[in-house]
Amino acid sequence: MTCHELEALRLGLMNVLGTSDRSAREHAEKELEGELHGPIEGLAEADSLAELQRHLDAALVDLEGEVAATDESNAEYDYLRGRLVAVRDAERALARLADHGDAYLDDLGATHHALHDVFPADE
Repeated sequence: MTCHELEALRLGLMNVLGTSDRSAREHAEKELEGELHGPIEGLAEADSLAELQRHLDAALVDLEGEVAATDESNAEYDYLRGRLVAVRDAERALARLADHGDAYLDDLGATHHALHDVFPADE
């Protein structure tokens, strides 16, 4: 059993952050072998936080459907529910990362304006 959503998210986040850890990338690619389609493929190939969020949301909808369609007596049911909790947690963490990035951009803008207030540019 593997959590395709989390492995694909890791690959996409490596793209976004420019991570060059070849062994981590190869491990994730191996885990996803034969599973790169739909939202999982979108996650693995994403190159922005917005794309990651969009594809993770779609993958979460698919996973919720899979959990809903699985009988509680199925041996994989508990694993699927645990996977759902883990992916929801990853969704919240990704949202926090995007919020922190936006706040950082705002801070840089405020610093830039403050610098120009102290040292006005010649016009």
